[in-house]
Amino acid sequence: MRAEQELPKLREGMPGVLDRFVGPGATPAELVLQFVLPIGAAGVAVAYAAYAIGTWSAVQYILCAVLAFDILGGIITNSTSSGKRWYHRAGQGFAQHFGFVMLHLVHLTLVSWLFLGLDLLWLIAAGGYLLVAGFAIILSPLYLQRPVALLMYAGSILLTLYVLAPPPGMEWFLPLFYLKLLVAHLPKEAAYRPKGEANHGVS
Repeated sequence: MRAEQELPKLREGMPGVLDRFVGPGATPAELVLQFVLPIGAAGVAVAYAAYAIGTWSAVQYILCAVLAFDILGGIITNSTSSGKRWYHRAGQGFAQHFGFVMLHLVHLTLVSWLFLGLDLLWLIAAGGYLLVAGFAIILSPLYLQRPVALLMYAGSILLTLYVLAPPPGMEWFLPLFYLKLLVAHLPKEAAYRPKGEANHGVS
């Protein structure tokens, strides 16, 4: 087992599109984790909501499935060695990482709108914490990013337990949402590679 930060060359065509999403050099095991498990998560999330709530619109069920797939897939993709190596490659700095965090304000807005009747206080609190926590993690020295990320995530759990009422039927959303961004994505880590893997050039 070795750490390898150099990127393999991006492939051409559709395989190259996949490389830009999951990171070039993703192993079959990483790909299975990233795509198979999130499909199951989407099904479970919809089934649970149908059992617990049962009165959602088709749009709400679709968004629930999409968010479950996206968030669990994002937790896995962003925490794989291939994903870490790709998303923390040279040239990916504060603007790119904070921009990625800000993009996820759309997720919070959609949940607030479709499941909480556009609760602006919920949206401001959830989004504000996300931005403050993301800012703190990105600006932390590399050797402190992991503990700061875990500290910020612990704070998010307390926030979701004691301050922010969860959307009924989607109690899983905020804890996994913050896990994806604050713990899986933002901290930079060594990219450990499988034994015997060859690096076929740098992109």
